[in-house]
Amino acid sequence: MSPRTVLVTGDGSAVIAAATALHSARQGRRTLLLAADDPHRTVDDLLGTRLTTAPAPCAERLTACRIDEQAALRDALDGFGARLAPVLDLIGAEPLDAEELTPLPGTRQLALLRALRTADAEVVVVAAPPPADLLATLALPEQLDRYLARLLPEQRQAARALRPLLAAVAGVPMPADWLFEARATASAALADARAAIEAPGTSVRLAVDADAHGPGELRGILAGLALHGRRLDAVVAHRALPPAAASSPDPWLAGRAARQAERLAALAAELDGVPLLAAPWPEVALEEIGDRLYAAGEPAPGRAPEPWVEDRLAADGLLVWHLALPGADRAGLELVRRGDELVVGTGAYRRLLPLPSALRRCTVSGAGLAGGVLSVRFAPDPALWPARG
Repeated sequence: MSPRTVLVTGDGSAVIAAATALHSARQGRRTLLLAADDPHRTVDDLLGTRLTTAPAPCAERLTACRIDEQAALRDALDGFGARLAPVLDLIGAEPLDAEELTPLPGTRQLALLRALRTADAEVVVVAAPPPADLLATLALPEQLDRYLARLLPEQRQAARALRPLLAAVAGVPMPADWLFEARATASAALADARAAIEAPGTSVRLAVDADAHGPGELRGILAGLALHGRRLDAVVAHRALPPAAASSPDPWLAGRAARQAERLAALAAELDGVPLLAAPWPEVALEEIGDRLYAAGEPAPGRAPEPWVEDRLAADGLLVWHLALPGADRAGLELVRRGDELVVGTGAYRRLLPLPSALRRCTVSGAGLAGGVLSVRFAPDPALWPARG
């Protein structure tokens, strides 16, 4: 059974993640807190311990660790050293020892994916990278799997048994067996990572600054999450003033509380049922933050947003492909039909989505964005669509 995984991202994510993990452990669940993006060791300070790459107990039922970029890099390169040795000898280069390997760009993303697929706990809480970086990480397995399918498609692996014959007939050397083996290994690892990301219990929890985060920024994040099919279970307003601050005799504090209340009301209006929680300011102990945040219970993961097809053939002669994109802006929307896929972009986010088989035999007749839903109209292609008797 997959664990309940909460990816906490945004402003104050370290505080919210630590409070969430501690609250989970105090509820009797075996919990792992993973510091995936914590360069200044904020989580260490919050827990009063120096985290390493090995999970260590921090409280009853709570362990914590940092992601291991070195291990992720070694895991990604495992088995390639012996394959590359002849090439390195040929050019007079010496292979790098394991101790010489240093993290490369992208290693942190691989490390987070590796940690998610190997985590051993009932609840995994991640102090995750900022929203854009987190979404790029969560999209990576799907993207890499697509690249592998294009560069080394499954059907070509059947050619391994015929490699000597094909090489003799075509006069072109076939790729070595190890390349196909590496492809199979990489595909298995990507499948495990996608299973962890797409599990029903995995969701994103967005932390925002109660004084600074505006609706426009929130809309962009909501659209990106929906485009990539990620569940948003809650938004946590970090550094939220208590309600009593609005009636403070201090005009500065009362004014700040009023502006904050307006801002939070505007954020809540964008969420369409997703709970908006408030983390107190001034900051108190982690236990109290968790108790206040989850006094009404912890947010459920919710449903992953997925495209769906509406059959309007009888009424309009159309099939309509829908995708919920709350917060998407028409001006920043990109939509391109590419063979059997739709390329959909919103703001800084972009995804290639495969079309259902019925829509592959149709032509696009129009599209629109209304009520936070992208709708693409498809008309059956007479040359490909079966004729009605």
